[in-house]
Formats: sequence, C-alpha cells, structure tokens
Amino acid sequence: MADRARLDPLTSWPLLPLPDAEGRLRYPSLAASVRESIQIILRTRPGERLMRPEFGGGLESMLNEQNTLTVRQQIKDLVADALARWEPRIVVDGIEVWDVADDPTRVRAEIRYRLKRTGQPQNVGLTLALEQ
Repeated sequence: MADRARLDPLTSWPLLPLPDAEGRLRYPSLAASVRESIQIILRTRPGERLMRPEFGGGLESMLNEQNTLTVRQQIKDLVADALARWEPRIVVDGIEVWDVADDPTRVRAEIRYRLKRTGQPQNVGLTLALEQ
C-alpha cells in the first residue's frame, strides 16, 4: 500500500491544469495558448491525431530534402496553409524561412503574427532538420 501512495501523485492527466497552493486553476494567457497551438500544429503530422486525421502542418514531408530555395519556399507555403486552416485566432503578418548558417541540414522558420482579439504582435520560431 505504501508503494501505491507513493505513485499516485505521479499519475495524472497531463493536459488538465492543477490547482495552485490556493486552490485556483491557472490557465495560460491567450498569447501563450496561441504560441503553443502553433508549435503543435507545425510539429504534428497529418494522420497522427486521433479523430482529426487531416490535422497538422505536413512539415515531415520535407525530411530528406536538400536545403534549397525551392524547399524553403515549400516549407513557407506549408506553414502558411497550416496556420490559415488550423489557427483562427491569428492574422499572419509574415513567414521567413532561411538556412541555419552553421548547419546546412537545418532551416529556421520565423512566423510574425497578430492576435485577432487584441491586435498584439507576436512571433514564434521553429528549426527543422531536413537531411537526417
């Protein structure tokens, strides 16, 4: 029984907020929620999510591609399409994709956007490995 009591705090559903010391639930801010959502969208492969097989950015299709201007443009297009489809809380102001100077097998995507509710400008970045 002592072993069971020791394990119970470790077993919980990780997506639900836990009460703080005062018993209140803390939820992320709108900006943090959108930033996390963008990361999830872009890092999820279509077909990976249950009950929503088309969800995701499709960036895994760029694996094993050469780091060329054409591939970087394709990544930019995939990011723009995925965000337009799956994140309705933002207006995308710009997407830039460039190669990482010290590692030609990686590219960096920087997304500039505004929150529709507040108009507040935000940005988020993602580094993607092309060649394995």
